[in-house]
Amino acid sequence: MSHTGPQQIKVLVVDDSRVVAEFLTHLLNSDRGIRVVGVARNGEEAVEAARSMSPDVITMDIHMPGMNGYEATRKIMETCPTPIVIVSGSLKIDEVAGNFHAIEAGALAVAQRPNGVGQPQYEEVAQELLKMVKLMSEVKVVRRWPRSKYASGPAAIPEIVKSKGTIRVVAIGASTGGPLVLQTILSELPKNFAAPVLIVQHMAHGFVHGFAEWLGHTSGFPVRVATDGESLKPGCAYIAPDDFHMGVGPGNTIRLAADILENGMRPSVSFLFRSVGAMFGSNAAGVLLTGMGKDGAEELKTLKDAGAITLAQDRETSVVFGMPNQAILLDAAMYVLPPDGIARTLATIVTKP
Repeated sequence: MSHTGPQQIKVLVVDDSRVVAEFLTHLLNSDRGIRVVGVARNGEEAVEAARSMSPDVITMDIHMPGMNGYEATRKIMETCPTPIVIVSGSLKIDEVAGNFHAIEAGALAVAQRPNGVGQPQYEEVAQELLKMVKLMSEVKVVRRWPRSKYASGPAAIPEIVKSKGTIRVVAIGASTGGPLVLQTILSELPKNFAAPVLIVQHMAHGFVHGFAEWLGHTSGFPVRVATDGESLKPGCAYIAPDDFHMGVGPGNTIRLAADILENGMRPSVSFLFRSVGAMFGSNAAGVLLTGMGKDGAEELKTLKDAGAITLAQDRETSVVFGMPNQAILLDAAMYVLPPDGIARTLATIVTKP
């Protein structure tokens, strides 16, 4: 059987370290469905190779001499848009927060680089990287112009149906493409926002603290990784930690649970929406953003049926129109809007206590 099947995913590896580039090439090529078609040692080479080789996916290192990974990502997204995965050798919070700046330049996701073979968790981290490269190869990315935000002008805001009660909590679920949308939404919420915001964002292991740091810093909205039993405060966003479902418990507290995976995920959006619906009913708002699969779609419908206000991101601004589309097909979303429209709607329905 010949090694190059037509359905293989072509990957360009970008890393200034020969050792790392060889290691990643070996790892990626170990999967039958993937073939590394080239290696670039710096940003300039990466931009050139992206153009000449038309890879399906690019794995990108951030720290490189000359043109770094952010610049290269931005250039590639402006000239020949390609799914880009930032591969990070560090889980230090400030470094991870830095990696998320490349998401602002148009990269799709951040993944951990496995330590050498035989290191603890090697197999797990290696599998996660391979899976992410395969998933990202299916994403149709669009050209990103410098500093373009999601909307060209103010989004028309729909006629808001007043909820039956005061909105006391906002629950948001997101996957691929979510970080930038969450940043847009949180940065447009008023600083005196009168409800806590609970967020489940699917992402690679080990990055949630750096993600929270980046999201809080760039949006100006207080963001923290949730801990079990802590009290919910209005005007604060809580992100579900690695390996735990997040829900709400009695007395307006956060409940973390290591229950079984749902939709292949933990944390799962479904768990969050179900918990918020049971505890808050019509005093909740649920939001489903860009992402693959259907996590949270049925539970958004349950929220709507309980009298909550429900929103889904529109097709035009979704990097992957999976989760929101599933919700729309179930008639789970009262409003289908771009990110800034979602932010404005939330600002309108969450009134001062």
